[in-house]
Amino acid sequence: MRVVFAGTPEPAVTALRAIVASRHEVVAVVTRPDAPAGRGRKLVASPVAQYAEELGIEILKPAKPSDPAFLAQLAEIAPDCCPVVAYGGLLPQAALDIPEHGWVNLHFSVLPAWRGAAPVQHSIIAGDDVTGASTFRIVKALDAGPVFGVLTEPIGPTDTAGDLLGRLAESGSKLLVDTLNGIEDGILQPQEQPAEGVSLAPKINVEDAELDLTAPALRVDRLVRGCNPAPGAWTTFRGERLKVLAVRLTDDELKPGELRATKSSVVIGTGSKAVELLTVQPQGKKPMAAADWARGIRITEEDKLGE
Repeated sequence: MRVVFAGTPEPAVTALRAIVASRHEVVAVVTRPDAPAGRGRKLVASPVAQYAEELGIEILKPAKPSDPAFLAQLAEIAPDCCPVVAYGGLLPQAALDIPEHGWVNLHFSVLPAWRGAAPVQHSIIAGDDVTGASTFRIVKALDAGPVFGVLTEPIGPTDTAGDLLGRLAESGSKLLVDTLNGIEDGILQPQEQPAEGVSLAPKINVEDAELDLTAPALRVDRLVRGCNPAPGAWTTFRGERLKVLAVRLTDDELKPGELRATKSSVVIGTGSKAVELLTVQPQGKKPMAAADWARGIRITEEDKLGE
């Protein structure tokens, strides 16, 4: 089939690469407009745009997918199908109607669980043991279209959102290619999602990533892992924000927010058992080992996190 691929972040590149290597022809990609990045806040093309440029594939960057100029351009290209991975734009019905076989989304959950922008993060934060990926035909309602295929993936006790998303991007890419093959061969028909079991996974903002150190240690650990690498779980120390990028559960007991530091470790209290800080990122600095951070700032008995 002639396909137009829609996607923006790095995990979408994995799927695009798989489709490029398949029997299908990628005639163009749709991605979000260039965005400011880095300390200089210079405009930078998305990872999908950068990869497409390397291959000489036509790149479309509409400010909104509803722009008439974009819709006319897409209609002129006339793709048979539009595979989608983490595009990040709301597709209007006028766009959905253009390809004969519709827009087929690779979504990183077992639908109807975790519909929305951050399914991997929410599955870790909720304490799920298993997640997965689904391919489905996009409809107007959020992630509610009929499903073509599903795979499952266990969530390990130390998995971060980045770890899990990396694995799902690889296995999901094969699922997406297999789905496109089945659609072209006429042997794959999507099945409507069940009405039961729907859960939502909205984007996790910086405010959502603040640690509640009165919560149980397991909850703290899950939020840290679910928000790694972005937006990064955080708390406050001496009036400044401190990102907490990795922790480890312990059997120690401390009051919530209480700090105990040795030459080789830093432990903080939660609503249950204490957790050991492994990696932190002070405001304006790079990530570092928590023990190195503690030595540099000389923790006192009065110091607490979260105040």
